[in-house]
This record gives sequence, structure tokens and C-alpha cells, in this order.
Amino acid sequence: MSSMMLWAVLSGFIVAPAAPWLCRISGKRGGWLMASLPALLTLYFAQYVPRTAAGECFIFKTPWASAAEVSLSFSLDGLSVLFALLISGIGTLVCIYSGDYLKDHPQRGRFFCTLFLFMGSMLGVVLADHGIVLFVFWELTSISSYLLIGFDHRREAARSAALQALLVTGAGGLALLAGLILLGQAGGSMELSTLVHRGEAVRSHPLHLAIFLLILVGAFTKSAQFPFHFWLPNAMEAPTPVSTYLHSATMVKAGIYLLARLAPIWEGASIWSQVLIPVGGLTLLTGAALALVQTDLKRLLAYTTVSALGIMTLLLGIGSVSALQAATAFLLAHALYKGALFLVVGILDHEAGTREVTELGGLGGAMPVTALAAALAALSSAGFPPFLGFLAKEGMYSATLQAPGAWLPTGMVLLASVSFVAAAGLVGFKPFLGPKITASRTPHEASFSLWIGPLTAGILGLLLGLMPGAASEYLIGPALSAIHPGTVSSTLALWHGFDIKLLLSGTVFLLGTAVYFHWPRVCRGLNFLNASGGFAPSRWYAFGLEALLRVSRFQTRILQSGHLHLYLLIVILTTIGLVGASLLDHDVHVGLGRWKDIRPHEAILVAVILAATVMVVRSPSRLTAVVALGVVGYGVAMIFLLFSAPDLAMTQLSIETLSVILLVLVIFRLPRYSSYSNKLERMRDAGVALTAGALMTALILAATALQREARLVDFFAKNTLELAQGRNVVNVILVDFRGVDTLGEITVLSVAAIGVYALLKLKDIRTNDTTPRND
Repeated sequence: MSSMMLWAVLSGFIVAPAAPWLCRISGKRGGWLMASLPALLTLYFAQYVPRTAAGECFIFKTPWASAAEVSLSFSLDGLSVLFALLISGIGTLVCIYSGDYLKDHPQRGRFFCTLFLFMGSMLGVVLADHGIVLFVFWELTSISSYLLIGFDHRREAARSAALQALLVTGAGGLALLAGLILLGQAGGSMELSTLVHRGEAVRSHPLHLAIFLLILVGAFTKSAQFPFHFWLPNAMEAPTPVSTYLHSATMVKAGIYLLARLAPIWEGASIWSQVLIPVGGLTLLTGAALALVQTDLKRLLAYTTVSALGIMTLLLGIGSVSALQAATAFLLAHALYKGALFLVVGILDHEAGTREVTELGGLGGAMPVTALAAALAALSSAGFPPFLGFLAKEGMYSATLQAPGAWLPTGMVLLASVSFVAAAGLVGFKPFLGPKITASRTPHEASFSLWIGPLTAGILGLLLGLMPGAASEYLIGPALSAIHPGTVSSTLALWHGFDIKLLLSGTVFLLGTAVYFHWPRVCRGLNFLNASGGFAPSRWYAFGLEALLRVSRFQTRILQSGHLHLYLLIVILTTIGLVGASLLDHDVHVGLGRWKDIRPHEAILVAVILAATVMVVRSPSRLTAVVALGVVGYGVAMIFLLFSAPDLAMTQLSIETLSVILLVLVIFRLPRYSSYSNKLERMRDAGVALTAGALMTALILAATALQREARLVDFFAKNTLELAQGRNVVNVILVDFRGVDTLGEITVLSVAAIGVYALLKLKDIRTNDTTPRND
């Protein structure tokens, strides 16, 4: 079982590279072939439903990064199973749909490849039991969603929306990483299944508030909570299957999953409700209001998704058993009806040529099956009995009525629900009822592959509403037990009698219907929301991005000026600052008393090397500079000889001779010396060079002044013959013990030689000199 769980998580990554090839060989039936993987995963996770309903939890661990104490661990409980079924089940419908929706697209294989990468990443998020593993998959969802949103990369709008989603969710991911690491330190473990039982230790930690806020930032950015909500509607530039899969059923609920998974840690903490309730309330009101001023059906659904995510956050913030049950039921209902509605909008766009609500009407006769699927999903969205959406919204009203300050959360949820009813009418009924509006294409019923997905999701929403006992026992109840340990069952029911919840449901439906019939007037009345866009969070993002780009350009002009001497200056100054500051913090002994041991011939040799160095720098002739540089090299070789290192001396002599010859051959092809700096700059460079030289001298003197046991000498003397079968210690060190380092040095020299050769050939091209040369 454990190995199968690992293969289930990694299957998307394994199949993804083969997706383009599979699309080519399967032709127009590619969608059905691609759907086989998520369908098998659905069956695999479905077999655990009865066992998780019985309270079982399955944990799988395998070593991964043992040095960092990170294991590849996954857990499967009621909450994980619910999300895994949504990911794989809706993924199956989306694959079938996409095969026909993109049947003529030349990049269909690339689409499925990225889609499988996302599916595997999302499964990893909801099944990961280790904080670092969760973060890895969390970031993989951001990267793969970036590729999916920007699938039509030739359009600027798609590229911009993809970048915006990546930056917002990526920044939140960095905050999440910091929060998870601190959470692991506070709780003494990185395993989520362990941390949920150590809430008291986490809440008593000095960094408890920082941990909480960092994790919330990660969750809020991913689940589009205010003020990070703006990226989700803009992501509607993605193809409709992407909007369905990512932005209704899976990715945007990753933040909700994280909050639900970690909820037991902050159970009873006032800060939990003090942050989640207002943020969720503000998000749900913002999304509900902005949804009613949209004419693009995908953006309308996107804003209702923002509002729905706000409702889930608010319910998690309330934290009571009834609120958590309502959040779980609403999560399931929303995934089904919103996924179906997105697919319906894609069909309308595909068959009628538009998704503008004002340009659609009277399509029911031409598209009866699509109209049925839209009606089923819309009724669940509106909270009409006996759909699952009705059960979820009655649960929401029950939870908010029992919450502290009941009138405020209840009022906010009621306003959002009214918007949902109106939006359901605009998407699910208006395009199919009333007089027929001329479209850019002659509308006709979609193919089986297109309408089977939304129809299946709509029927499931109805069946689960008609069987609340089964939904509670096998899906909602086990998930609730994982969020709120100790809860043994769910109380979801279709009929509670005539009570306040039923009254509120009826009132909301009537008000939403009224808004639907007077939508043009309501849209004009709320038009001020569009006029206030200059103060919207999306403008904050644009301003921040522009400021970041300006700072980047400014520092690039300084740090990436294109002048090699400035690069060297920055590197040397940074080294002086860091190393020099480190030396000042330590009691360093340079051993100046040893200078009296210098012999006269050694002093003369050092003086010659220094004089040659000055000549290299000051000489107006390149030939003289090369000769002086050779004197420096031969002087170093003499030092090796004086200190009993003949092998190094021979190597140095060989390299120096070859270098001098090569330089002499090259300098005749170089232009004359030119002065690119003024006197002040040369004085600056001289000061930096002298400081760097003094620092390196101090480091060498300090290192040689230390009296430590020479362990390497004995090691090399003992193992040179035994391990490397050689008697020349220096050669063995270079070839065997430091073989990789020597290979690197050879590679650098080879690359440099290629570069010199390329420069010489470039000069030949510029001068149109094609005469062969004997260099």
C-alpha cells in the first residue's frame, strides 16, 4: 500500500513527459486516453473511502534527504481522501473535455504534459505529511499553474496574468516556507500528523505570532483572499479547462486545505478567529459585489469563486463543529457546481463564439444537453433543494447564527448567497432562455466529450444532495474528523423542518432571483466599483512591480555595467569587507617575529618579484609587461625550489614558459594601449589593490602562525603508494586525490583557449580577412 501511494503521487510526473507522444498516436481520442490516468487514481483513492470513514489513517515514509532529516512522507485520512478524489475525479472530466476542446491545437501535447505536472503537484500538496515536502509540491503547483495560465503565450494578456499569479503565489510560498520551518522548530517535528497534536507547544512559543502570520500569508495568496484576490480573475486568460481545474476545484483550495489541516494547532486561540473571520468576510463581500458587474462569464465565475473561498475561510475562522462541517460540505459542493459551470462557459465560447452574457440567449433549443448540465450546476450554486449546494448553505447559516456576533457573519454570508443566485441565473439560465441572440457562429450542441463533464458534475451535485447520509458518512464526516479530532460524525441532512435556516434560504433565493431579473440596473448601480479600480489591490501590485523593475534597472546599471574592471572592483571590495570584518572580530596573530629568519637571497628574490610586478602594471609596452610577468612566474618557481618543492617548481617553469610564448604570439594582434581611466580612478584602484594585497598577506601570516598538527602530510605519505600506486606525492595529489579539481583547472584553461581563438577569428571576420594563418 505504501509504495502504491508513492506511485500515485508521482504518476503525474512520470506520465507527463510522454503526454505529447501519446497525443500524437491517439489522435482525436487523445482526451479519453489521457483521462485514463486520473480515472485510475480516482479508483485507487476511492477504495480508501470506507476505511477512512472508519477512522483509519495511513502514513507512508521513505528516506529522501537524510542529511537534512527530510523524509518523503505522505498521509491519507478523511481530509486527504476528499481532496484527492476531487483532484483526480475532476481531473478525469477535464482531460476528456480538453481532448475535444483543444483537438485542433498544435500544442495539445504540451498542454497535457503541464496538466499532469500540476495534477501530481496538487496530489503531493494534499497528501504530504512533512512540511518541506508540502512546500516543494506547493511551489510546483505555482510553477505548473504559471505554465497553464500562460499556455497561449503569444498573447501579452496571458503572459502578464501568468506572471502575476506566479509572483503573488510564489511570494506567499516563500512566507509559507519560513512559517513551516519555524513551526517545525516550535513543535519539535516537521511531520504534520505530529504537529497537530502539539498545538499547546506551538502556541506557547515566543515566535507563535510570526509562525501564524507567515503561514496565513502563504494560504491567503494561494486561495485568493483579500487583498491578494486580484490574481484569480486575471488568470481567466487561461484556457477554460485550466480555469475549471485550477481555479474552481483544486489549486485555489490549496490554501483552504492548509488552513483546515493546521486548524487543530490553533484550536481555541483567539488570534485564529480574529484574523480569519474579518479576512474571509472582506473577501466574500468583495468577490460577491464584483461578480455582479462582470459581463464576461468566466470573470463572473472567477469573482464568485473568490467569494466562495472567503466563505470557507470565514467558516474555518469560526471554528465550531457546525462551521467546519459547513465549510467541508460547501467545499465539495462548490467544486462540483463551479467546475461544471466553467465547462459550460467553455462550451458556449467554443460553439457560440462568445462568453459575453449580453451576447447570449435562446440557445436552449440548439444545445439542450448543455442547457441541462448548466441548469443542474446553477441550481446547486443557487442553493436550491435538493442539491448539495442547498445542504451546504443551510449548514453555513446554521454555523453563522451560532457564532459570536451572529448577525454580522450571517449578514455577510447572506449577501454573498444572493450574489450566487443571481450569478447562477446569468451563467446557467440566461444564455439558454429568452429570445435568441445572434451569435458570431451558428450554435449547435457540443460533442459528447464536451458535455459529459459538466453533466456528470451536475448530476453528482444532485445525487449527493439526495443522499446526505452517504455524503456525510463517507466524505464530509471523515474530513471533519481530520480537521476537528474527536468529532465522530456529521449531521448533514436534507430536511430540518421549518426553521430559521429554511426561511433564510428561501429569502436568499427570492432576493437573488430579483437581482437576476434586474441585473442591468444592479450592474449600473455597482459600476462605481470599477471606477474605484485605481485604489484596488491590483493597482498596488502594478505599482510594486514597476518599483521593483526600476530598482532592478538601477542596480543593474551599477553592478552589470559591462566593464570588467568594475566587476573585479566590486568582488574585491566585497571580499575585503566580509573577510576584513571577520578578522576584526578575532584575535589574530600574524607572527611578525619570524621575519628575522628571512635569508638574504630570499629577500633579494622577493624584491625582484615585487619590482617585476610593478613593471607589469606600469610598463607602456605589452612586450615588456609580458617579460616582467615571466620574471614573476620564474621567481615563484625559484621559491618552490628554495623550499624543497622541485615538482611544483618544474610545473611552474613549464606553465610559465608556455604562458609567455602564448602571450607573445597574441599581443601582436592586439590594438595599442589606450587609457580608459583618469588619474583619480587609477588612484582608487591602486588603493583597493594594496588593501586587498595587505589583507591576503595578513591571512597568510595568520594561517602560518598557527601551530597545528599537520594531518594531511601523514595521510598523503601513508596512502600515496597504497591507494594510488604512485611514489611521487605531488603527482598523486594532482591526479588522484585532487583529480576533479585538476580536471576543473584543465577545463578552465581549455575554455579560455577557445575564447582566445574565437576572438582571433572574430577579428578575421571583421576585417574580411579569410587568409589562412599559421598561428
